[in-house]
This record gives sequence, structure tokens and C-alpha cells, in this order.
Amino acid sequence: MSATRGFVPAHVATAQRVREVSGDVSHRQGALFMGEQFDYDVIIVGCGVGGHGAALHARSEGLKTAVFSGRDVGGTCVNRGCVPSKALLAASGRVREMKDAHHLKALGISVEGDITYDRASVAAHAANLANKVKGNLENSLKALGVEVIEAKGVLAGPHKVMGDGKVFTAKDIILAPGSLPFVPPGVTCDEKTVFTSDGGLRLERVPEYVAIIGSGYIGLEFSDVYTALGSEVTFIEAMDRIMPTFDPEIARVAERLLIKPRAIDYRTGVFASKVTPGIPGEKPVTIEMIDAKTKELVEVLEVDACMVATGRVPNTKELGLEEMGVETFRGFVQVDENMRVLTKPETEGGEVVPNLYCIGDANGKLMLAHAASAQGVSAIENIKGRKHAVDHNTVPAACFTHPEVAFVGLSEEQAKAKGEKEGFKVGKSIGHFRANSKALAEGEPDGIAKVVVNKDTGDLLGVHIIGLHAADLIQECANAMAAKTPVSELAMMVHTHPTLCEVLDEAFKGAVGRTAH
Repeated sequence: MSATRGFVPAHVATAQRVREVSGDVSHRQGALFMGEQFDYDVIIVGCGVGGHGAALHARSEGLKTAVFSGRDVGGTCVNRGCVPSKALLAASGRVREMKDAHHLKALGISVEGDITYDRASVAAHAANLANKVKGNLENSLKALGVEVIEAKGVLAGPHKVMGDGKVFTAKDIILAPGSLPFVPPGVTCDEKTVFTSDGGLRLERVPEYVAIIGSGYIGLEFSDVYTALGSEVTFIEAMDRIMPTFDPEIARVAERLLIKPRAIDYRTGVFASKVTPGIPGEKPVTIEMIDAKTKELVEVLEVDACMVATGRVPNTKELGLEEMGVETFRGFVQVDENMRVLTKPETEGGEVVPNLYCIGDANGKLMLAHAASAQGVSAIENIKGRKHAVDHNTVPAACFTHPEVAFVGLSEEQAKAKGEKEGFKVGKSIGHFRANSKALAEGEPDGIAKVVVNKDTGDLLGVHIIGLHAADLIQECANAMAAKTPVSELAMMVHTHPTLCEVLDEAFKGAVGRTAH
């Protein structure tokens, strides 16, 4: 659930430049291609962060552009994901901080009386933020001359998109339909007592006892919110360990910081095979759990509410892909590195569908909002004839718990497996928040920054951070990996003192055998 921060993505700042270079291009008669006239140069189906990013870049390149929003400008990230979840985490995080008398006392602060919150107001904060960001995105599109068509777009053949019974044409089409919450078989969602992240973000109530199926980013963030507001939480995880997508060392620290001190327990190696909704205040939700390997019933759990955080699936079922001879794989549209749609996987001889691209969650490359935006920009670059491919290994991800978790690149396990296969040695170095002046000043000494390197070349293979503002700190590492800056050079760079980024300085220096002071 990595986030799109701020009210509008950074590339909106190009608006003035777009107007200067494109002039009245939005009013011209459409593209000409092999003697045929089209309504638009580019049509984008979907208006989440990926579609929005593609549209803005298209306008900066002087392309006449239309977006089919499906009446959902901002998509999942803005309306049901990154943005409102950050609002809930911000509000609940303040409650947690103000209830932590020991931490406040260490800073010389005391708070008299009980710390209270108003659930409806917290929920309204999230909803209002989402609406504000959505409005800003829509205004930015219109200001740049992008035609926003509210209909849901469906492919109607080469160069054609249908919406509300009308066919529109374009030289190139970009699919950006996003994704939907995945609900496993046997789980019944009523979005009241059993709900996905869509329902959870509305925060219609704060259950006394809630089970969360899945311990990935979404589940962890909601456990942070619920426990801060007074709930007890049980994680139900199918894998053998909690937080299975994290680097194992980071996961162990995360368990110590985010699980054990809180009203949280967990079951691992089990499936929630059947979940039956309850009635708030009258009847509990029942969850039947089976062993992930033997499939035998192992426990029946009764809770006040159950959140289903088992990932997301591509929103591609009603896109008209069959009209284009496109086969999906588990619903994902297959694309090459240039975001061009393939008829089937490359390994099975898939061929490029001319003038058709797919970005974001629907292609399954990396289901993150900022990755979708990068892919949108990349698709436009390729449309303009400038070959471009997103390096997904250098795209960072973050979990906005308290403290935050963030990473980029390979885990230590993945790096070692790669090293064995390719014949290089892997090294690691760790910087500690407990040795950082800024972290100590904040009374937040817990956490580490772990750097994984190719010892033979000095290349960064991955960086994993848990600690104060980890989501901000990871960007330096992602930029370094994207620029292919070796750790020997990073270790010589000067970091501002006293700042949290000195935790990275310690790790970089340690990777080349030096000590940070």
C-alpha cells in the first residue's frame, strides 16, 4: 500500500510548461495515421494515479488526450487506498503518541486526563482528504486540456474505445483500469462485519476484536490503526511466518516493534477457509481455519469483525480484451518492458498488439501507485518513439506503520540466491537508529537500516529500513540504485547532521569497512 503523497503528484508542476509547449493542441482535429483521422492521439482507459500520470505526460508532449475516468478520478490510491489510509494512520498515530505516557515523560511532557477521539471525525478526515486530492487531480487534467470522459471505457477494436454507447478513436490506447480487492473462496463479505480495505477505510466503527486475514502492507497498516484506537487484533497468515514479504531480518524487528508490544496475536500456516458475517453487537463473525498443508480444520475463531487483506486482483474482466485477441494470465494483461500489450506471455510466443499499452496494477509488474505513474510516463515515451523501460528493481515501497517500514531492491535471501547463480559474493551492513542523534532527540531509537551489496562490484542490491520516517529515507537509496552509484561513492557523500539519514551513512560506510562517527 505504498503511497502517493501530497495533494497532486509532482509532475502536475509541469502544467505551465505544458501550456507553453502545446499551445492550442487540444483543439486540433486529432491525429493522422496512415491517412486515417482519429479523435485523439492518445486515449487512456482509467484515471487512477497511473492514468493521471500518463495523461499529464501526454499533454507535455503535445498529444491530444482523453481519459475515460469511469467516474473514479484518482482510482484506488486516492479514493480507497494510499491517501485515505494515510489520513487514518496520521490521526490514530497521534492518539497512540498521546497515550504513550512513558515516551512523553521522557520528553518532559505530561497529559492530564484520558485521551479520546471521535470516530466519525477521524473517518471524515480520511474522506475529506480523498475528496480534496480527487478534486485537485481532476482540475489538473482539465487545466491542461485533457478531455475527461466520465464513462467506463471498453475496447471496441483497434484504435477504438466505447463508452456510454459512443465510440471514440485514437492512434494509441493506454489501459489503466487498476485492481480490486481479492476475496478468497469461502469468505463472505458484507462490508459491515466482514470487509475489505474498501470498507475498512470508511471506519464505520472500531471493533473491540478484529481479525485481519493477511499480514502484508495493508493488513499491517490497519492493525496499526485499530490497535491505536483500542481494538485487539489477530492476524491470520497462510505462510509459515508473519509478514512473509519482508526481508526476514526486518520482519523480526517489525514483530518486536509492531506486534509484541501491542494487543496483537497471530496464527501462521493456516487458511481462513470459511468466514461468516455477524451482526454488530448481536452475533460474532465466525472464522474457520484449516492447516495450509493438510487442509484439516484447526480452529474456529469468533470476532467482532474481520478484515480481508489478501491482496488485489486486476480489474480487467470487462475491458474488451477478447476483441483484440488478448489472453490474460490470472487476469493480468501481459506486456513487454515498453508497456506494449502482448497477445499472451512472451514465454509462450506472445506478440505485440499494435498501438495498445497497459500500465499499473492491471499488468502485475509492480502493484504500487507510483510504479503505475512511472509506467504511464514510460508508455508515453515509447509512443513518442523514445524507447524506455521502467527499472522496477529500483522502485521503492513503504508501509506506513509506526514506525514505518520501507525497502527497495532485493532482500538478503534473494541477493544470496542471485549471487550463487551468477557467481558473486553478497555483503550486508546495518545502521542503527539507536546511534542516531535525531532519533534519540525524538525519543525514537528503535529500528535499523540494512544495506545489501554485491561485494565484488560494490553495487547496491537492496536496502531495507524499519524506523522513524523510513518511507522518506528509502528514496535516497532508490535514487542511488537507479543511478547505479556504487556503495564506495555513497560512503564518501556528506549527510546533514543531525538527521535521520545519517543512519544510512553509517550503513554505507560499514559496507566498505569504515566507521561513521
